[in-house]
Amino acid sequence: MDAIRPDKAAALEERMRRLGIFEGDLEEQFIRSGGKGGQNVNKVATCVYLKHRPTNIDVKCQESRSQAVNRFLARRILTDKIERVQLGIKSEIRQKIEKIRRQKRRRSRRAKEKMLADKRHQSQKKSLRRAPGNDE
Repeated sequence: MDAIRPDKAAALEERMRRLGIFEGDLEEQFIRSGGKGGQNVNKVATCVYLKHRPTNIDVKCQESRSQAVNRFLARRILTDKIERVQLGIKSEIRQKIEKIRRQKRRRSRRAKEKMLADKRHQSQKKSLRRAPGNDE
């Protein structure tokens, strides 16, 4: 996966153009990566830092050992972020966090009492199903 397929690159360029992201507005820097990758990441600046000047959104990408792949991925991530800002869409991550927060939220006393009453009712129904000689 060292090279990006031309159709993927063209699709990303088209998407960037539609959103009004131009190469001239991007500030690109290459940083030496860390972590897995051995000698390659230690010697070559494969980590890509992109900043979109008009929106002040920045992205750092070091997912691959290849600088070309990281450049593509950084542009794709940046495009996603700018699209979310422009469309006002909540990010999936934010939605997941809010869902977990709702799940963990304490129930009101009334809701808790209702839930426990339902549990007791269910328990009674199940106890009536037991065989007559099975007292556990």
